[in-house]
Amino acid sequence: MVHRQPALHALDLCVRAPTVVIGDHSGQIDGVGHGVLHADIRVLSRAELTVDGSDLVPVATVPDGPGRARFVLVAPGLGDTGPDPTVRVERHRQATVDGMTERIVLGSTAREPVRTTVRLALATDLIAMAQVKAGADGEPVPPGAGLTWVRDGRTVTVTGAGAEVSGSELRWAVEVKPDVDVELTWRLRVTDPTAVVVGVDGLVEWSRPSVTADDPRLAALLEQSLDDLDALRLATSDQPGETFLAAGAPWFCTLFGRDSLWAARLLLPLGTGLAGSTLRVLGARQGTRHDDETAEAPGKILHELRRDGLLFPAEYYGSIDATPLWVCLLHDAWRWGLPADQVDALLPHAETALAWLAGDADPDGDGFLEYRDATGRGLANQGWKDSGDAIRFPDGRTAAPPIALCEVQGYAYEAATKGAALLAAFGRPGADRWLDYAGRLAERFRARFWVADDIGPYPAIALDADKRPVDVLTSNIGHLVGSGMLTGAEIATIAARLVAPDMASGFGLRTMSATAGPYSPLSYHCGSVWPHDTVIVAQALASAGHGVEAAELVRGLLRAAPAFGYRLPELFGGDSVVDLSRPTAYPPACRPQAWAAAAAVGMISVLTGLRPDVPAGVLRVAPPRSNPVGALSVRGLRLGGSSFDVSVSADGATVDVRGSGAVAVVMAE
Repeated sequence: MVHRQPALHALDLCVRAPTVVIGDHSGQIDGVGHGVLHADIRVLSRAELTVDGSDLVPVATVPDGPGRARFVLVAPGLGDTGPDPTVRVERHRQATVDGMTERIVLGSTAREPVRTTVRLALATDLIAMAQVKAGADGEPVPPGAGLTWVRDGRTVTVTGAGAEVSGSELRWAVEVKPDVDVELTWRLRVTDPTAVVVGVDGLVEWSRPSVTADDPRLAALLEQSLDDLDALRLATSDQPGETFLAAGAPWFCTLFGRDSLWAARLLLPLGTGLAGSTLRVLGARQGTRHDDETAEAPGKILHELRRDGLLFPAEYYGSIDATPLWVCLLHDAWRWGLPADQVDALLPHAETALAWLAGDADPDGDGFLEYRDATGRGLANQGWKDSGDAIRFPDGRTAAPPIALCEVQGYAYEAATKGAALLAAFGRPGADRWLDYAGRLAERFRARFWVADDIGPYPAIALDADKRPVDVLTSNIGHLVGSGMLTGAEIATIAARLVAPDMASGFGLRTMSATAGPYSPLSYHCGSVWPHDTVIVAQALASAGHGVEAAELVRGLLRAAPAFGYRLPELFGGDSVVDLSRPTAYPPACRPQAWAAAAAVGMISVLTGLRPDVPAGVLRVAPPRSNPVGALSVRGLRLGGSSFDVSVSADGATVDVRGSGAVAVVMAE
């Protein structure tokens, strides 16, 4: 039997990390890929509701806040005869950090009381997330006393207030009188001392700004995104007081270095608390030794944390970009106002991360960061495009490792220059060394990575094992714009290439040019659109003075957002807006995904043009003159511990900043 990854776009996900509830649009949990996952274990594989022995007909599914969903159904076989349904059933679902609760509400407008039996059929197989992701089912585990399952130290318990327990089923005998609702509740609780991550309750670590714009789609996108970010908060079991964002649900509901760093970086306009805790969590697991099995090396930042042996080793370091991105986040959080004592405490980690850039990250000594999976059991590709076929030549050939990615060289340049700024500001030695390193890296990059086609020059995505440029045009080059490594002319060249029709789909930035041989609109990394990728590039373009191009990319994401209920997925199809009026779903895409949700905050950064430097006491503001949302007002941003508001006119020419505290506001020309 061939198992396939579940098509998540056709399912409903309710998330409160580390719990993910996956079911269909009627709320039923009973099929391939369905279930309740908790810390990477499926703790419930079936929760199927029937009324009077009949299936219910779904009429609406509505997100209802962080971790909550509401399913509205009708029971056509009950109540009055005639064309109109008179018995309504609602499932109010709440994912929790230790399981889930559900409230079932039955209402009737029938002329006479309706007597019926409500049944909830339950089952669990306690299989690992990787098996669920592969589309496999496990053998049902029989419950113990009541509805309790115990295995490998974890306990799963289901209770139903007022219900009769029969085998693996909850039953309620009810009478529903006209216009008098009947409420039933059941709860799933998980106790798992073996979990490596734990949920976070309470107030979020960032502000929740309000947005008013001529285009209402931005506010709708931000509201849903902030709910999703709230639901994705996690901590490690050994550092429960330090919050980070899980990469995404359902398959990546854990700590991912790259993803958690980018999400925290995009959220900096809402405060530095998340950035500080993310840096500390990853700093505590920074590599200290050489280990081919885990890809660990001294100074290297973790890629992924899992249960031991679930997919990779429990602590897996197979990432070429998390380490420079860690240094970049520390610097940017400092500029946004991360307290100096917190920055100072993290600088030893920054120094060892920088040492990794010039040492183990460059095993052949050619001056470029490169990767190779030494065991054949880890990730073949270790940049953000980490699928096995992501790095390909225009004729479709896959590049052979070791591979040096273009954007990673940009991250290294940025980390070196920003690391130098931190070292100098805090009176630590080494700034000159890293500025020299950055300068030499830029020269090497300019000599080896730039290629040209019939249209003109652009950087290749990578160098392969033979140091040949992998000369396919990709979105990776957009990440170079924000690195500081390029000249103004080079940035202008890249900006023009990125907003041309082969790269800009009208719904966002394609990962690969539509004219390339390997292009496929529904491939994972060779033609699809990733919202975080689009926003990172838009931010870089806006900061470099290319506001028109940045606004065009933001406009594309706003155009795509309604098709996904304003919950942007991990990725979606790269089809052109010229061909389709709405974007195509990528079926296995995670949703919600941390950096996709954080992209909404990144869009606000683009549209307001905020450039902070709290240590210098300055906030520079340079909104694009081409604003895709019209007049814009954002209240409740944070800078250096103070809340402030920004208003921008439709043409970007008039800006009002209020409440910036002791920081002087400087309007860019």
